[in-house]
Amino acid sequence: MSDAKNSGIQNAAPTRAYIITGPTSGIGRAAAFELANHGTVILVGRDQGRLNEVEQALERDGKRAVSVVGDLSDMASVRRAAADIVAMNLPIAGLLNNAGVMQTRPTTTASGWDTTFATNHLGPFAFTDALVPHLPDGAGVLFLCSAIENPEHKPAKVMGMRGGRFISVEASARGEWMPGGSKMPGMDAYATSKQCILASALAFARDTPRLRFNAVEPGINPSTGLGGANAFMRLLFGQIITRFPPFRHYRSTPEQAARVIARILTSQSVETGMYFDHKGIAMHGSSLAHDPKFQDRIVDETRAFLDAVRA
Repeated sequence: MSDAKNSGIQNAAPTRAYIITGPTSGIGRAAAFELANHGTVILVGRDQGRLNEVEQALERDGKRAVSVVGDLSDMASVRRAAADIVAMNLPIAGLLNNAGVMQTRPTTTASGWDTTFATNHLGPFAFTDALVPHLPDGAGVLFLCSAIENPEHKPAKVMGMRGGRFISVEASARGEWMPGGSKMPGMDAYATSKQCILASALAFARDTPRLRFNAVEPGINPSTGLGGANAFMRLLFGQIITRFPPFRHYRSTPEQAARVIARILTSQSVETGMYFDHKGIAMHGSSLAHDPKFQDRIVDETRAFLDAVRA
């Protein structure tokens, strides 16, 4: 982020600001345009060029935006991005933890961690933890989760998914999952990462009542990258299964998801510790994710893991 850009934001009239991770495509991009109706949007992503494109598109639309480079799979990058945002000294009204990946073939980060778990859980957790002390009372923090984490979720069961397969945070970072999971490549990693971040969101809500921590299940969005890099999986998840029951009920679009997200983040009447479906209606995830003991375990293990690798 250039000094000139930072200075320009600081010298502008005070406005509410909303942080969005993964804003260059899909739900994140749609949410950026939706939230820009309510204030400045702070775009956090890995690719400066793609961030610039979204920022310029917003500015052509008369909106205000600033970009910060941050890779959610890299904890050092996460900390730098959080520090850059704090230095802007903007009144943050909301944080949308949107960035995430679904891989059908496991890969590892530069630190040797499972990419799915690092991007979907460790990164958003560390980013939120770094920003929470600097968020004003009443600010909203929203996590994009997935009903795939719930082994009793009917569409997931029909597809042969088995929900989160958590062993420990360390095991998850190594890409190890409880046996007996899904035969679909990548689903155990994805479901476990989403179960962990949902449990964390609910724990944050209990631990920090001055802020509003919530989660949302955005539905099945055919035009996003659901299914990862595999073309057949993208076709299966994005276009085929949503035409038939019971999946049709969960079909959505990035624009619809963005409207629900904006409504949750901008409404002061929304409670904390809620989990919403793709229509903005309260829902319930897995029994494990809603278990306070499991939530506390995830938070404690994640903080210990991140502290250890930072030392």
